[in-house]
Amino acid sequence: MNQSAPPQLMCRQFEFQKIKMTDTVDMKSQNSDDSDYDESDNMDEDDEDDYCGYYDNDTDDLDIDKPKKSDDPEYFEFDLLHLEDAERLLNEEVEALCSKLKIDPSLAKMLLQVHGWNKESIIERHIIDHGKLLIDSKIKPAVKYKDTCFSNYRTCPVCYLTVQKDQMHSISCGHQFCKECWDSFFQIQIQQGITTGIECMEKDCNILVPEDFICSALSKPDFRDRYSTRSFTDHIEGHPQLRFCPGPNCSVIVRAKENKAKKVECGQCKTIFCFKCGIDYHCPTDCGTIKKWLTKCADDSETANYISANTKDCPKCHVCIEKNGGCNHVQCTKCKHDFCWMCLGDWKAHGSEYYECSRYKENPNIANESAHAQAREALKKYLFYFERWENHSKSLELEEQTLLKITSRIQDKVMNNAGTWIDWQYLLDAAGLLRKCRYSLQYTYPYAYFMEKGARKQLFEYQQAQLEAEVENLSWKVERAEITDRGDLENQMDVAEKRRQTLLKDFLEI
Repeated sequence: MNQSAPPQLMCRQFEFQKIKMTDTVDMKSQNSDDSDYDESDNMDEDDEDDYCGYYDNDTDDLDIDKPKKSDDPEYFEFDLLHLEDAERLLNEEVEALCSKLKIDPSLAKMLLQVHGWNKESIIERHIIDHGKLLIDSKIKPAVKYKDTCFSNYRTCPVCYLTVQKDQMHSISCGHQFCKECWDSFFQIQIQQGITTGIECMEKDCNILVPEDFICSALSKPDFRDRYSTRSFTDHIEGHPQLRFCPGPNCSVIVRAKENKAKKVECGQCKTIFCFKCGIDYHCPTDCGTIKKWLTKCADDSETANYISANTKDCPKCHVCIEKNGGCNHVQCTKCKHDFCWMCLGDWKAHGSEYYECSRYKENPNIANESAHAQAREALKKYLFYFERWENHSKSLELEEQTLLKITSRIQDKVMNNAGTWIDWQYLLDAAGLLRKCRYSLQYTYPYAYFMEKGARKQLFEYQQAQLEAEVENLSWKVERAEITDRGDLENQMDVAEKRRQTLLKDFLEI
């Protein structure tokens, strides 16, 4: 993360500036006619009661009429702060705790950092037993070290130099070292990126060193500045409601009311990320699962390389076809055969039926197979989900090319008096929604990969299949739409977005 050096964490007067940001969806309400889904072939009899007629009427799950902001499962209110604004907020919390507990700022910062800036919890525990609070926070030892030497001279246990007693320094634990050794120790810790977590030099002593002690021991001003900068970063990263924007060269800090896995779009650099973990936004997959998935993809990247090719053979005439758009509905330019890019099946079978190519079919007898067969089945399962994950990732890249083509096509239409920019705006809106839906769809595959088999997974796969089908229909129409197709395309947009929101409402974990 590249960030400009923040100011020191101290009380200053700044005019508070913030940018109110919300990530919402504003869409028209449309009715859609979806064909019924026959779940009898894909569910065990024991699971049927769990669905309680969920599929009796396919339009019920799309009943989202002009949703409010709070109805959107991805809705998330946050502020974008400048560095000085975030510093001011932290100082206010420190001052509030100092005033309440009658303690100095250095101790208040340590308590807040150790306890995740939960001021109420600190105050409550302080009232019950302030001594135990300090011990549990690694600020005060349970038993303090006692110096049994009565001489006016001490030998530093690090450099073994004998110095006068007043040249030895210690923190609350009582372990004494000379100032030069403390200074060198702190410089090494700061170089390694450790600031708020610096502990006593004594072996097996985990008492934290206060900020004022460190600053007084550091002899070089540049190290004091680096300590101040890094400790400010630690305070931001340790605060549950603050997070640095991970965008390159972006110094914006995001403040949210709660620490949730929600989408944040930085108003400065336009980076979209998850507020809770800071990586690319990944709904409906939770933070822990997406990290496991990305680790697995990195570990098995060589195995999966062969499936990343962009060409496949037409299942009818066997001519080699290169995919040049995001849509998985492919038409062979030679024989005009319509098929699915993922499973190579006839596209007609992907109409209103269960979207089979998005659901992995496990071997029911795999538990009785050999270890080699089980390993091969595990790899097959991973490659199934990885191929679909990778395909949507590449489709998103191709959607960027599609958007450029649409913009160029609109320009030509306007120049030839075939409508105005306003008349064609719906096409750009459709392209934006398509990208949004495909992004959500991509992250459904890591979720499905780690999901336990059962009724809930069947429900997820059904909703995933419905979204997949609507996204492909939308993609096909976007690439071929004319000005007379506006009504049909807007209806398709409405259906696709409602499918996406329905899936997120049922499975988005926050």
